[in-house]
Amino acid sequence: MKSTILVTGGAGFIGSHLCERLLSEENNIICVDNFSSGSKDNILKLLENPRFELIRHDVNFPLYVEVDQIYNLACQASPLHYQNDPVQTVKTNVHGSINLLGLAKRTKARILQASTSEVYGDPEVHPQPETYWGNVNPIGIRSCYDEGKRCAETLFFDHHRQYHLDIKVARIFNTYGPRMQPDDGRVVSNFIMQALNGEDITIYGDGQQSRSFCYVDDLVDGLMILMNSEK
Repeated sequence: MKSTILVTGGAGFIGSHLCERLLSEENNIICVDNFSSGSKDNILKLLENPRFELIRHDVNFPLYVEVDQIYNLACQASPLHYQNDPVQTVKTNVHGSINLLGLAKRTKARILQASTSEVYGDPEVHPQPETYWGNVNPIGIRSCYDEGKRCAETLFFDHHRQYHLDIKVARIFNTYGPRMQPDDGRVVSNFIMQALNGEDITIYGDGQQSRSFCYVDDLVDGLMILMNSEK
């Protein structure tokens, strides 16, 4: 039997690609988005599919649906965007996680949290193993996102330990590909827009820093493999 799968943030850059892939495997998809950064254009062609349902909803409020799996991608990921309303960013990560974990508990659904490399803060170890706890700043201007995601991970693992929820957590690094927002503010989109506009390419800092980039199709592959793995 095919699954009924909830994707929060499903109209966003990564979420829309994930919805598309899950639909291609004939699953029933419930896409939830409040369109704070997602776009209906990203999922326009999916709306004709009878196995696809779009709900405009903010995960800061409880959601009552019946599902087998939950992918939680609900949070603005661009520093330019999540710093515009930092309190809302924290709420989305914390209140949103609490609501979705409650849904997973009620429906006995497996739930995956889209976490981030930002949980490591400004790391002093490269590359970062999962055993590295990071070099973090809880009061900086990016902390609304960094600490929100760290708290979300805490909530997920505490729900696993206390309520035996079936959880998955993926720490996503720099993802790029079609449907990225032009004003995303991150390095790949900045490079592309500067090149398209005939502008000089900005080299940030001293140019010695490193980044780990992941194409969106590869990320979707990884998320689905992780979700369906038994470990």
